[in-house]
Amino acid sequence: MNIVISGVCGFIGSNLAKRLIAENHTVIGLDNMLTGSERNIESLMTNPNFVFVKNDVIKPIDLDDDIDWIIHLASPASPPKYLTYPIETLRTNSEGTRNLLELALKKNARFLYSSTSEVYGNPQVHPQSEDYWGNVNPIGPRSVYDEAKRYGEALVMAYNRKFNLSTRIVRIFNTYGPGMDPDDGRVISNFVVQALKGEPITVYGNGMQTRSFQYIDDLIEGILKVMEVEFYEPINLGNPEEYTVLELANKVLQLTKSKSTIIFKPLPENDPERRKPNIDRAKKILGWEPRVDLEEGLKRTINYFKELLNR
Repeated sequence: MNIVISGVCGFIGSNLAKRLIAENHTVIGLDNMLTGSERNIESLMTNPNFVFVKNDVIKPIDLDDDIDWIIHLASPASPPKYLTYPIETLRTNSEGTRNLLELALKKNARFLYSSTSEVYGNPQVHPQSEDYWGNVNPIGPRSVYDEAKRYGEALVMAYNRKFNLSTRIVRIFNTYGPGMDPDDGRVISNFVVQALKGEPITVYGNGMQTRSFQYIDDLIEGILKVMEVEFYEPINLGNPEEYTVLELANKVLQLTKSKSTIIFKPLPENDPERRKPNIDRAKKILGWEPRVDLEEGLKRTINYFKELLNR
């Protein structure tokens, strides 16, 4: 198949592109390099099944090629990034999503939208299932990401209903692994890089807020399975193992054998207190559930960051 991936230089986009190309698909990768890294696609640049197009999805795009799938992953995705680029985040998930949906219509291609667990906000239902509408502050600092993704979902469903476009929506929970940007501000990359450098590990609040961490290979498997089924409503992709942030910090210290200390800083505004996916829908419809446990995933991620920092 010919598959377009927006945000191909990002963490998830680059991993997905490598997997699809390994399965003999052709990937046309789009990225404006706002938060993506060319380092992530270096190994693909000489591959005849990969084409890179430097492009901002906010601008309408047309491609000469036949297209079977459009996978829309473009968007700043970590708090430091989307708070630095608030307007770009909103536009990428609104205008950018519409431009790619229009391209899908024109090319008669199927469309997959990467949403996020952040559509649930600071949830009052635990764990979070797809039928929960969320608890989001529409004007808070995080709204530039949360509401952008919620709007993107609404737009995708509108195209599905009005034009009968074959669409998919995946709600991605905290994901980590090789290909992460060491400076992206996500909790695992922060902790691992700080530990490897011997710097204090920064925990926000008292560290009792919970997260559920999914290894990148499990997410990629989930996305591929979503592409195989005709199911249009959102599907959670995440690991339901729940850890406090403080537990994660201590596990990183243990695995890196670091002498870093843990320091505490004020909790950011609207930071979710709990996060855990209900993946019953993914199990039933996709036959999917994550396989890599946190310790094994962290070991692989630590090795990746060691190599990266030693370059």
